[in-house]
Amino acid sequence: MAPAQSALSADQEQRADKLAHGLRCLVCQNQTLAESNAPLAQDMRKLIRGQLADGKTDAQIMRFFEDRYGDFVRYDPPFKPITWLLWVGPFALLALGFLVLVRTLQRRAGARAPLTADERERAARFLDSGS
Repeated sequence: MAPAQSALSADQEQRADKLAHGLRCLVCQNQTLAESNAPLAQDMRKLIRGQLADGKTDAQIMRFFEDRYGDFVRYDPPFKPITWLLWVGPFALLALGFLVLVRTLQRRAGARAPLTADERERAARFLDSGS
């Protein structure tokens, strides 16, 4: 943990807020550290403030959390081979769904072949019979 924290300057407070908005709460996972009230998020915000008080740069602080928790801790993971699925996955699933929809509609359209002469005659007799 960080040593006893002194008050941060206004600039450091802004940096702490920006960093807390850029990191994911590992408990909630759909919230940033700034939004979460989970005890772990509170501890992580204290770590950010302590590191800022120690003079660390934003990049050093982000690297600290990435080294400790992996790229997942970032609310917007970097675009690199290990995170490609996170970035491309939703679009690939959307394209796959669209392809399935198009093929299904094509099959249904192909299944509606015109009636043969015999089928038309039977349909006409059925309709004429008054049913």
